[in-house]
Amino acid sequence: MKRKFNYYLLILPLLALFASCSRDVFDEYYGRPDYLEDPIYQRLEELGNFKNFTVLIEKAGYKDILSKSGYWTLFAPNDEAFTKYFQENGISDVSKIDDATASKIVKYALVFNAFRTDQLSDYQSGTGWIIDQAFRRRTAYYDGFKYDVGFDGVRRLIVDVNRNGGLLNATVNGVPVIDNNNKYITYFDKEYFAAKKLNASDYNFFYPNATFTDFNVLGGFIKEANIIAENGVIQEVTEVSLPLNSIDVHLKSDPNYSIFYDILQNNFVTYPFSSLMTNNYRNFSGNSEDVFVKTYNPNLVFSPNNENYLKAVDNDGQNDAYTLLAPNNDAMQVFITDVLTKHFKYEELPQYVFQDLVNAHMVAGAVWPSLKGQYQNGLKEELRFDFATDVEDKKVLSNGFFIGTNKVQKSNIFFSVYTSAYLNPNYSLAVRLFNDGSGYREIVSNIDSKFTLFLPSDSVLQALGYSYNTIQLRWEYLSPNGAISETGTAARNRLLRLFYNCIVPTPDGELDNIATTSGVIRTGDNELFGEYIQWDNNKIYAAGTIVAGNAVNILGSERQENGITYFIDKFPEFSTEFQGLAISRLATQNAQYSSFFNYLRNSNIYRASDGKIDGTDLGTSYTFIVPNNAAIAKAVTDGVLPASPTTTIAGQRDLIADFIRYHIIVARTASNDNLTNGLFETLRRDSKGEKTYVNINSEAKNLKFSDNSGTTANFILASSNNLADRSLIHLVDNYLKLTE
Repeated sequence: MKRKFNYYLLILPLLALFASCSRDVFDEYYGRPDYLEDPIYQRLEELGNFKNFTVLIEKAGYKDILSKSGYWTLFAPNDEAFTKYFQENGISDVSKIDDATASKIVKYALVFNAFRTDQLSDYQSGTGWIIDQAFRRRTAYYDGFKYDVGFDGVRRLIVDVNRNGGLLNATVNGVPVIDNNNKYITYFDKEYFAAKKLNASDYNFFYPNATFTDFNVLGGFIKEANIIAENGVIQEVTEVSLPLNSIDVHLKSDPNYSIFYDILQNNFVTYPFSSLMTNNYRNFSGNSEDVFVKTYNPNLVFSPNNENYLKAVDNDGQNDAYTLLAPNNDAMQVFITDVLTKHFKYEELPQYVFQDLVNAHMVAGAVWPSLKGQYQNGLKEELRFDFATDVEDKKVLSNGFFIGTNKVQKSNIFFSVYTSAYLNPNYSLAVRLFNDGSGYREIVSNIDSKFTLFLPSDSVLQALGYSYNTIQLRWEYLSPNGAISETGTAARNRLLRLFYNCIVPTPDGELDNIATTSGVIRTGDNELFGEYIQWDNNKIYAAGTIVAGNAVNILGSERQENGITYFIDKFPEFSTEFQGLAISRLATQNAQYSSFFNYLRNSNIYRASDGKIDGTDLGTSYTFIVPNNAAIAKAVTDGVLPASPTTTIAGQRDLIADFIRYHIIVARTASNDNLTNGLFETLRRDSKGEKTYVNINSEAKNLKFSDNSGTTANFILASSNNLADRSLIHLVDNYLKLTE
């Protein structure tokens, strides 16, 4: 034992010597290099012009953090910036700034990750850096838990929702992803401006009293850039910045926009309980209060209190932000009185009306004034504001731009003929059909195109047998005489066709004087043609109403931005009979149709029982060209038609059939309205089975048909434009002949 003890007495000094040598080698290899700059806090002290800011760093408890390793960008306000801040806020010196304010200033100046100015304009996308596409960075500041009084008057402890779409928290594979809704700071860099084709006016729009420089940070600028520290980069700035409000908080704090804010709060905000946030709060504070999440309806373009932008990828808030264009109280009050409550009581307005109103003033992007025409609001409309005259307030906020306006967006929804139904409770069935994917809303609500809308009320529709089953969610139709009963798709399709007869493009106000004029006009849209209807001194006729021997009466009207709505007592009904019967009636009413009809009814392509002409079908568009008696006589003289309509000779009967077919234009209805010009297919085939064509010219209030030899048949206005199922029947002064 003694020998072993002596041995250890000898070996211990040697081990100590070796350990000392190893530590020197370790420190030399892994120790802090002499060439490194000091950490951020020490660098600020060395530079000497951040004395006020370093005091705030200590008050905020960030001295230790900024004196250690890390990876930060610090927008550090210099002492000159603080002198200005003291003067503006009536503060004598930095000692008068409390700890809470100090924490706000420091955290909002602190950006995650270290960036030089040439990197701050680059967007850290999920697929890599995108050059010159960023103008914002996430800061270390977030609001956290706070109290809020809801529209119900209840005071709650809340956190703001950190995602759009009503989500309480984002999840990945079902596991909550907690982020603190950190606020962003906005800067204006010449590289970003150049890439976006912006200019100084875009900056001065928000900061009219500041000078646009190479790199502005909010209302100030970077005086000295890229001061390197061990744990990040310092950017010396000329302005002290407190954390900016969110759009939600700013709107709440400005009484000039209280009506718009109340609409948001009363219709789209809920406060669901969050067990996750409650546990976090209780663990953090030791208190036992419940925590709720202030959540906006997912049908809005964005949640005004969400600081995270879309969060489709982690850093997309660097690349874009929201914009709210909020009308002031005066503009809102006029709009409520003149538009919203023209037929509704305010308290009875459906929520979807407020939803459309709010979305009309929301843009899921940062709206730069010089690029105003490139943006669309939440209703996919261009922004209809003059930024020089219609804007009274504008602010850069933590989650986007706020633009206060003295007018309401002239939205399609609220200023078009569609509005006559949309904002009148007596027309809810029409609104339901327009909005169910039919596309009719998009047609008639376009204020850049002029329309006339014929609109039946709910009571008119119900009297005609139409209803909507809200339990089975389907349209239903039972004709007043009980002869026809349809449900679901069949009933909806019937209504769709009827309502399409009620939509009329009138670019030149063709129906403005409907009470004292008459004529024929095409319904539908310029891309998908409807049928023709007639009007005559406050009465409307479609093919079906003519067959039934009645008319649609105009009950009243309402002028809108893009045309006139006429309220009607029934539908302009479509016809369910074949066009041959319409020609038959014309022949009894007008002798000039008789010769042609004699050949038609005796031909081998006509079915006398129902008037069907072979090759034609109900629901398909046609134009029937009917030569008058003199033209038919000429065709007989020229040998194009046999002398007798009742001939039994097969070859002659074929001539009659071909003659009739060549006078029927397929898939197009033509009138003298300059809407149909060019070559159009006929029902006839030539001897080789190929399609044949007739040229139509509908210019100058006239209508001409020409065959392939150049022979022209002119329509006779007084006897033309006769309605049939999706068709017009015209009397002409000549016949057409196919030359092969």
